[in-house]
Amino acid sequence: MRVSDLLEPKDVVADLRVADKGRALRELARRAAVVAGVPETVLHDALVAREALGSTGVGAGIAMPHARIAGLNGLHGIFARLAKPIDFAAVDDRPVDLIFLLLAPESGDSLAALACAARALRNPATAKRLREASDADALYAVLTEQSLG
Repeated sequence: MRVSDLLEPKDVVADLRVADKGRALRELARRAAVVAGVPETVLHDALVAREALGSTGVGAGIAMPHARIAGLNGLHGIFARLAKPIDFAAVDDRPVDLIFLLLAPESGDSLAALACAARALRNPATAKRLREASDADALYAVLTEQSLG
């Protein structure tokens, strides 16, 4: 699996402006609703419920919120680089500025997709390039390089 299997260029947001984790989840759900064809409230509620189990802030300024959604027709991702880092209750207590949202069908295995996204983001050199990218197209290019998938 490759990041390009999870994202299209339109699914990448450069410099998303949100003040906190709640607003980030709401905005990501709003954007994902269009891509996934699922109501925003359904996505938001699922993301909030998943976060209640434990933060998806994985450390090093990265969060990977994810949820299984009934009726979803495949894997869908949204990547956002935040304009300003926010508290995401990450495992290392560092603020988050890179978020990869993953939505998966209720049945099926989403672990390969999560692992794929994690491999891409957890590479320090890649994370650095994502933080330095000029726009959404440059972010997408970094995320979908062959070596990442």
